[in-house]
Amino acid sequence: MTTLVSTTRVIRIEVRPTDTAGDPVASRLLREARALGFAVDSVRSARVYLLEGSLSDSDVERAVSGLLADPVAETAVVGAMETSPGETTLEVHPLAGVMDPTAASVRDALRELYGIEAEVSSGRRYDIVSGAAKTIAERLLANSVVSAIHEGAFHPGELPKGHGYELKVTRVPITDLDDAALEKLSRGAHLFLDLEEMRAIRDEYRTLGREPTDIELETLAQTWSEHCVHKTLKSRISYRHAGAEARGREDRIGWRGRPGHTVNDDGSVTIENLLKSTVAAATFELIEEGVDWTLSVFVDNAGIIGFDDEHAVCVKVETHNHPSALEPYGGAATGIGGCIRDIIGTGLAAKPIASTDVFCVATPDIDNVPAGCIHPRRILSEVVAGVRDYGNRMGIPTVNGAVWFDDRYVGNPLVYCGCVGVMPSDKIAGDPEPGDRIIALGGRTGRDGIHGATFSSAELTDTHADEFAHAVQIGNAIEEKRVLDAILRARDHVAGEGSGNRHRASGEDGDAGPLFNAITDCGAGGFSSAVGEMGEKLGAEVHLERAPLKYDGLSYTEIWISEAQERMVLAVPPRNLEALKRICAEEHVELADLGHFGTPSGAQGPELILNYGGTEVGRLPMSFLHDGIPTPIREAVWRGLGTGHSGLSGGGEGRGGDGAAEPTTREALLRLLAHPNIASKHEIIRQYDHEVQGNTVVKPLGGPLQRGPMDAAVIEPVPGSGRGIAIGCGLATNVGDPQRGGDPYEMALAAIDECVRNLVCVGADPERIAILDNFCWPSCRKPENLASLVRAAEGCYDGAKAYRTPFVSGKDSLNNQFTTEDGRTIEIPPTLLITGVGIVEDLERVVTMAAKRAGNTLAFVGRRPTTLRASHFGTLFGDRGELRTADLDADPRTAATIASLVAGGHVAAAHDVSDGGVLCAIAEMLIGSDGTLGASVDLSGLHDDPLVAAFGEGSGGYVLELDGAGLEAAERACGGALSVVGSLDGSGSLAVGGETVGVGALAEAWLGTVKV
Repeated sequence: MTTLVSTTRVIRIEVRPTDTAGDPVASRLLREARALGFAVDSVRSARVYLLEGSLSDSDVERAVSGLLADPVAETAVVGAMETSPGETTLEVHPLAGVMDPTAASVRDALRELYGIEAEVSSGRRYDIVSGAAKTIAERLLANSVVSAIHEGAFHPGELPKGHGYELKVTRVPITDLDDAALEKLSRGAHLFLDLEEMRAIRDEYRTLGREPTDIELETLAQTWSEHCVHKTLKSRISYRHAGAEARGREDRIGWRGRPGHTVNDDGSVTIENLLKSTVAAATFELIEEGVDWTLSVFVDNAGIIGFDDEHAVCVKVETHNHPSALEPYGGAATGIGGCIRDIIGTGLAAKPIASTDVFCVATPDIDNVPAGCIHPRRILSEVVAGVRDYGNRMGIPTVNGAVWFDDRYVGNPLVYCGCVGVMPSDKIAGDPEPGDRIIALGGRTGRDGIHGATFSSAELTDTHADEFAHAVQIGNAIEEKRVLDAILRARDHVAGEGSGNRHRASGEDGDAGPLFNAITDCGAGGFSSAVGEMGEKLGAEVHLERAPLKYDGLSYTEIWISEAQERMVLAVPPRNLEALKRICAEEHVELADLGHFGTPSGAQGPELILNYGGTEVGRLPMSFLHDGIPTPIREAVWRGLGTGHSGLSGGGEGRGGDGAAEPTTREALLRLLAHPNIASKHEIIRQYDHEVQGNTVVKPLGGPLQRGPMDAAVIEPVPGSGRGIAIGCGLATNVGDPQRGGDPYEMALAAIDECVRNLVCVGADPERIAILDNFCWPSCRKPENLASLVRAAEGCYDGAKAYRTPFVSGKDSLNNQFTTEDGRTIEIPPTLLITGVGIVEDLERVVTMAAKRAGNTLAFVGRRPTTLRASHFGTLFGDRGELRTADLDADPRTAATIASLVAGGHVAAAHDVSDGGVLCAIAEMLIGSDGTLGASVDLSGLHDDPLVAAFGEGSGGYVLELDGAGLEAAERACGGALSVVGSLDGSGSLAVGGETVGVGALAEAWLGTVKV
């Protein structure tokens, strides 16, 4: 190693892999660049560290040899290595103020290991032999929202730093504004409040007799944002239909008699509170009917259900769509990080034990990407990497998920992130007490994430990458792991036990039991939402200058609304503060005392009081903050089902109509298995650690070759209990797609049904399944879109009641569309994700989908396919037939029957029939087997049209593998709902309708499509 010390204040260290070790980073870039059509001869890469401080030669030597470089596999130099002939050197470094987790870890390690104090920044060097090196870097290596590309070796004279902030309280004139000025203020200040809401604020300040401060206005905007308050789903809605076709479909929804619904004389329906009258109503009605295992619903960061006498399980799924459109890696990482914090912040803290994700993106081979959009190939690659890195580094297995492709997600991808946790059943609730200290734990506050909540509530346009760079957050999983460890220790604190063992409860004082009375994560809205929500009933007084900052120069408003990551807020009794401080010191978690809960009541009750440096900068009545938002009636107009069309973007050209030749069964099957929505996602799944913590019973991929697509994951939350939790999801976007004559009501039913079937197939008890809703919709200011949302919510009500699956939590994102530079608006298709968790009573009876043994029978159970409408066959070859509707009597009965057969040990393998139909389900079962099994299949008993029989999609269908005794039991249980469709053999091929295709060919088609 070169040992010269840089003569500047900043020392540059470069670490490059040796030739024998290989360079996977460079290899990946080379592969991706060539895949996009760039001519590239070679790529080399290196890590770059910039250290600023008073460092001696020996300091640098220790940093390099002891920390930054592997002496066996890497070469390090102080300074910069020479560029070889023909190479273009480009470096990617984070912009000033952007979270740099690598640098933070290096800085902490230098301090802990060697006592070296230095500021650190990290980057990556690329030496590329290509005439398009700069374009490659812009397309594949850097996002201008958070990173800068430097030509040549980057070696600044000093690292960027913030500058001091001088207090200046700003008041915003609003009391004299007219409507036009109010709307201008809302948009220009990034408040994204509508006119009625701006009027309400103006009128409140007229009553108060003063103008608002900037921090008060920002607090109202965060609290009243769509993202935080779900004001559309909670609004009063006037729903009506227009057109004969729409009226003809209304009988499917029984409007009369529903809670919170009034059917008017003109046929319209007034809904008092959409969420309360549908999703929540179903849950509370089920609880009244005896579903007594839901412990906490709709009141905390996550829903909680009972697991056994001593433990509870909580679950939450969120979206992080708009941040992921701007910076997909950071957006997805902070999406999963925030959902994990929701679990940590539920009740009096839960331990995260599993994560899920679902991504909806445009097809990677899309021809035209609008200006302002990141290419979907990079979107998918980076959102996967964001979830992967965060979950893997925290040691939380990612066990379940899906990917859905449609080109209408090109400007507004959807990133769903979920997490499941386990907690003691006696610690499922907490509330702050008067006098409790407001304690912030974890990461420091920065300028990242400013206006994240309001930005997430707005529509994306081609200029948002520039306008909202400050809304992007970059997470640090290691920081969050430290916070988690500290909080779990504080939850399980035992007074007087001492603090010598960091893995046991700590403290010589403080109460036994949790050291805090309440906890929540610091998510959307930052301290504004966390403290504002916790202090709603008591009031809160906050001193903002006490918050630790990432860098100087943040104003009091920025400190208050920043959504910088890895921060939790606790309500701590003063007597417990010292014990908590000791735990945090041992876990290397920063703690800040920001103030206290409980304030004298003003004229309107408890208040939120905000101070900075001894000066009051804001004061708001909690009643106005939380209850002052106006609820005007919103208009929803349903115009009935569209006519649909043949073929959709991303699925291939429509064919089969207007006299075109039908595909053969073999051709259709191979094309469907290769469809990106159906094809294997193994390139994504294998990047996740799905076995860490050692509780995973059924992994995402299984079977002898570890490639079969499992219907759901199964984990054992309490080791040694023999009981499990199944985790699955349902997504039926095609069924509700307006471009294909879809109905969102039917989509909701289909998604619930698919979720339940996935869980039942692995052994979950359908009487102990809890579900979550996540609505992602285009703008509901459009009456037609709001009507489709209403219909989906009504479907959630009927589906939950029919399956007796209570909703325990949920989230919505209702402005998912993108306006291009030429004024076109690209709306996403209405997308409803249903996530479910179900109790598996006996882990010994868990079943998987992989085919097991030659000689066993394949049987279809459920309602037979009837149509190709809204199917993937229809995507490829042309829709035909009527939209299939769910059967709310037969389908739940079938699920219960399948569950009893699985619990009785009668089923060798089970697989739900969903995307691609019955034949694709059977093909997947063979792909999941040992490679030698084959099957002879006859589907003629399912439908007269062999293509409908093979590829029709709909709710309620299962394929079972049964031995002789199992077949007898299934025939007794299922009666006419069971059809024998084939048998397994040792041929290694699938024979159907006179055509044969080898399992190897099936696997090749299925495995080779989705690349990340």
